[in-house]
Amino acid sequence: PKMKEDNCLHAALICLGMLYYSHAVTTEKLNHARPSLHGHHEKGKEGQVLHRSKRGWVWNQFFVIEEYTGPDPVLVGRLHSDIDSGDGNIKYILSGEGAGIIFVIDDKSGNIHATKTLDREERAQYTLTAQAVDRNTNRPLEPPSEFIVKVQDINDNPPEFLHENYHANVPERSNVGTSVIQVTASDADDPTYGNSAKLVYSILEGQPYFSVEAQTGIIRTALPNMDREAKEEYHVVIQAKDMGGHMGGLSGTTKVTITLTDVNDNPPKFPQSVYQMSVSEAAVPGEEVGRVKAKDPDIGENGLVAYSIIDGDGMDMFEITTDYETQEGVVKLKKLLDFETKKSYSLKVEAANVHIDPKFISNGPFKDTVTVKISVEDADEPPVFLKPSYIFEVQENAASGTVVGKVHAKDPDAANSAIRYSIDRHTDLERYFIINAEDGNIKTIKALDREEISWHNISVFAVEVHKQHQEAKVPVAIKVVDVNDNAPKFAAAYEAFVCENARSNQQFITISADDKDDSANGPRFIFSLPPEIIHNPNFTLRDNRDNTASVLVRREGFSRQKQDLYLLPIVISDGGLPPMSSTNTLTIRVCGCDSNGSLLSCNAEAYILNAGLSTGALIAILACIVILLVIVVLFVTLKRQKKEPLIVFEEEDVRENIITYDDEGGGEEDTEAFDIATLQNPDGINGFIPRKDIKPEYQYMPRPGLRPAPNSVDVDDFINTRIQEADNDPTAPPYDSIQIYGYEGRGSVAGSLSSLESATTDSDLDYDYLQNWGPRFKKLADLYGSKDTFDDDS
Repeated sequence: PKMKEDNCLHAALICLGMLYYSHAVTTEKLNHARPSLHGHHEKGKEGQVLHRSKRGWVWNQFFVIEEYTGPDPVLVGRLHSDIDSGDGNIKYILSGEGAGIIFVIDDKSGNIHATKTLDREERAQYTLTAQAVDRNTNRPLEPPSEFIVKVQDINDNPPEFLHENYHANVPERSNVGTSVIQVTASDADDPTYGNSAKLVYSILEGQPYFSVEAQTGIIRTALPNMDREAKEEYHVVIQAKDMGGHMGGLSGTTKVTITLTDVNDNPPKFPQSVYQMSVSEAAVPGEEVGRVKAKDPDIGENGLVAYSIIDGDGMDMFEITTDYETQEGVVKLKKLLDFETKKSYSLKVEAANVHIDPKFISNGPFKDTVTVKISVEDADEPPVFLKPSYIFEVQENAASGTVVGKVHAKDPDAANSAIRYSIDRHTDLERYFIINAEDGNIKTIKALDREEISWHNISVFAVEVHKQHQEAKVPVAIKVVDVNDNAPKFAAAYEAFVCENARSNQQFITISADDKDDSANGPRFIFSLPPEIIHNPNFTLRDNRDNTASVLVRREGFSRQKQDLYLLPIVISDGGLPPMSSTNTLTIRVCGCDSNGSLLSCNAEAYILNAGLSTGALIAILACIVILLVIVVLFVTLKRQKKEPLIVFEEEDVRENIITYDDEGGGEEDTEAFDIATLQNPDGINGFIPRKDIKPEYQYMPRPGLRPAPNSVDVDDFINTRIQEADNDPTAPPYDSIQIYGYEGRGSVAGSLSSLESATTDSDLDYDYLQNWGPRFKKLADLYGSKDTFDDDS
């Protein structure tokens, strides 16, 4: 029914528009009809002739309604010239915006029609130009006239909001009329024409909590004391309607989500009045006992709660902290508990808001209290010593079984179990002490020596008899009290020297003493000579009363030749009760000194040299070492410069007994130069002997058919065989290197190899080729060359 009503209203508006348009066109025709160019003459009341004024070819504006959907084009208006007689000689021309496309003109009648539906929101007006020309010559009959076609608005656009959804916040408990948010809608229709763009706002959903101002769109609270804890979010629908909100107007809607923000209007509240907790007496300080929580429906900082203990007999034993993540109060142990002393505690805990809003202070107080009862549970505790540590004293050298002290522990539990004691043997490895397992008495097992160990630190265990796992441990320090059982002695190994020319009463050494006992048993040392030598003619002693003593010469004139060593006994006593003393011997050597008393020499030279060598002695020793090193270097150098033999002899070489001579042998009689047994056993030298003067070009392979000479006493055969092998072996050493003396010299069929008599012996050999061998062989060429040559040279 509403849609049908809107359609009827729309049709009525179109009819009204067309009637309005017809009236406007008629008016325009009447207003813009151009008079004839010839004019008309009228007579006035007084008989005067009046001339009708000529209106110009001027067009102001036409109107056309938007969104027209009729079957025929809409007549916009008509152009007409005063000179148009209706014979069709005038041609009307239309140009400008939309001419020929949106607007068309009948060139004969001048009627202008709109061929398309116009939308004012798309374009509100068009500027056109009208012309009247001669149809035959196209000559302008009127000047161009510009006019405007305005599109007349109808209510065809509903209001639209800037956003489809709005979100807003408002504090809870706000007063009525508190502004929440402003929503704004816009209408595309012409705000200057009619009520098409006149909007009115109304609320469709959200009553009775909120309201909206009809003209501004401002949403305000409509109910007092809206509680966020009851309902936090509201959905409001706002409508904007045009036509001033009257029937037939178009409308648009938007959704607004309004959230109530929190304020601190609720105090914290404990859900119960008493909390029950329990804790073991074995708990350590800082251990958590339990938790409490006060509920606050507020959120954020408005819901923050701080906890504190404000009263109770357990204020000193417990404490409470706030866990801000869970908003809980954490009760913790502050001190050690003892079930046997007190079995329960009571606390009064308060929970209060951290931040309080002054606007709602009247809703207070913003805090709450609760009672916390804590019961202490019994625990099986280990034994407890009466003291955290023990210190005892015992004299050194005390007899075995001497009581040092007593430790005591008890079972803190109600059962009060019996206790057994023992010593931690890791702290008493030498087993100096023993403890009575029942009563805790500590005794010595063997004698103690303060000078060896002055303090003994041991640990004692206490264990319950029926519960071995319950154990306690306590440190025990035992001081060994000093007894004067050590006599004083020389502080060092003194050895004194006195000059032969020493003067009477001259001091030559100061001595001191040392005592292993405590200072209480030796506050001052007393030095003296034994009674039997107190009148010693050579030396005397003076106690300096500062724990030192000086030894002085009693007479003059000592002689090393007569006596070079004196032994002086000295008695040293301490100040203990009873005092102890010892006799120490001071060795005194007699030395020669110069006139200034400087030491020159004495029978203690060996001792002095051991202590340190003089600079001259050190230089002499170093010089000897350098000379020895030079001799060794020279010897090694000469050794290396000696020419090595051409043959490398091995240790097992059979020819190790062959001796090298620079002269020739004496024939068969000369047999002392070699061992004939070697020649009789030729198999011993069959090994290969490399040459040292040449490098073999190839490895020599024994020629077939050459066999070692049989083991025979025939030396001639043996030597001939070896000569033949040597001649055919390029790797063998030259024959000259084998010294053979057996068949040289007088009586030898081989004759002499000497060249001493060669110059006087006639020879058929020609040695002229030696002239061509160079300067190295010039001497041989002169000796063995031809006589003719020799004569020529001479």
